[in-house]
Amino acid sequence: MMPWATARRTIQWLTYGLCFIGMFLLLPMMLLTTTDVIGRAVWSRPIPGTVEVSSYMLAVFVLLGVAYTHQVKGHVRVSILVARVPERAKALLDVITTLMSLGIIVLLAWQGWVVAIDERTVSDMLRIPQWPFRMLVSLAGFFLTLELVIDLSTNLRKLLRR
Repeated sequence: MMPWATARRTIQWLTYGLCFIGMFLLLPMMLLTTTDVIGRAVWSRPIPGTVEVSSYMLAVFVLLGVAYTHQVKGHVRVSILVARVPERAKALLDVITTLMSLGIIVLLAWQGWVVAIDERTVSDMLRIPQWPFRMLVSLAGFFLTLELVIDLSTNLRKLLRR
């Protein structure tokens, strides 16, 4: 039991670290957007490539935060259907939905990797290579898979508990 607890803590710590990196990108994105808006409004001189850079930063922010959002149960859940269901039935439904989610996310991570290693295109204006951002899809999928495995083990424990 001890190695699993250590692995779980390590995964959650790494997930938090990725989210922190993503959050760190919000400040430069806000400053760049604000400067661009002021430059456009006051001097009629926007910063070239702001939209491009902001869209890449937003993708990084979202992808690095998705596993942490799952970890803290921040995703939208429709609980009206299971609100009155017994605990074991809830655990069974959680196991089923987690298994389905695992299937989808593993495919997403795998295909993210396949697409990223073949990516050769660059952005239109600033000529930024797109492969690192496509690789983030695979990284985000991998860490979300780890978080889902943690959830699956927790839900299976609840289901098998007497």
